[in-house]
Amino acid sequence: MIGEQYAYFVAHNLRCRLPRHRIPLLASFKLTHRCNLRCQGCPFWRQPHDDELDLAGVIATLDRLHSMGVRLVIFEGGEPMLWRDAAGHTVHDVVRKARERFFCVGLTTNGILPIEPITDITWVSVDGLQPAHDANRGPTFDKVMANIEASVHPKLYVNVTINRLNWQDIPALVRLLATMPTVKGITIQFYYPYEGTENLWLPREQRRQVLDELVALKRQGYPIACSVPSLAALKDNTWRCHPWLIASAEPDGRITHGCYLESRTSHIACDRCGFAAHAEISLAYDANLRSINAGRRIFGFR
Repeated sequence: MIGEQYAYFVAHNLRCRLPRHRIPLLASFKLTHRCNLRCQGCPFWRQPHDDELDLAGVIATLDRLHSMGVRLVIFEGGEPMLWRDAAGHTVHDVVRKARERFFCVGLTTNGILPIEPITDITWVSVDGLQPAHDANRGPTFDKVMANIEASVHPKLYVNVTINRLNWQDIPALVRLLATMPTVKGITIQFYYPYEGTENLWLPREQRRQVLDELVALKRQGYPIACSVPSLAALKDNTWRCHPWLIASAEPDGRITHGCYLESRTSHIACDRCGFAAHAEISLAYDANLRSINAGRRIFGFR
């Protein structure tokens, strides 16, 4: 299996060097816009909830992603654990079908529900220490941390979206998470200013300060999964972006090939991008060894 995966990645990289060959490798799939939280910075729970696919439609969308070239898929929301169709199928059924098709299946959750080991990797969103997290997500910090501690998932990561509310918390939060045996790694991204939430966007000077702190913590051995080159590139968005490496699927099955923000906002401001995944996968495509190794560790290809 590992040999098959490496062979695919090498062939994918070589094929994409050819003219007009732009093949996605990673996909996010928003199963639902429904959510059990009302985070002030999130635009997705505000979207309509009546356009979700049933299991057959989800499988058809997974097959389309696979046929495009995708081999890594991450389920998102809303809260993907809330997905259920009229026949009673749940996210467990979706993940089981996805694992038949993809090299690695992940899921991002807000951690309000128990964190079950149904995927190869699960990310739990934690937005700072308790005051900042609760200011954005409501009084949920204690519950989320308790669910993280109680989880038996073998590959549980925490993802931190850094914004104007929590940026000063980041070193202390990393140190706190590092004391939790269930947390196997920490990833970050910077908040993108969706319409009406521009006040959460972190100015460049503060972003650089946080990134310097993260690089220092990583070099001290803290479990920050992002590579040093990707963290450095995020300071001024200096990486050469290859957005075509990513595809996105919506709850109704629509697929966008390209930037994560395509079809999800009326205006894309590349200079304000903080999507570390785009930086990492783009650097890996450009043969940055540390980004390649970060991807191998995160997705389990050792």
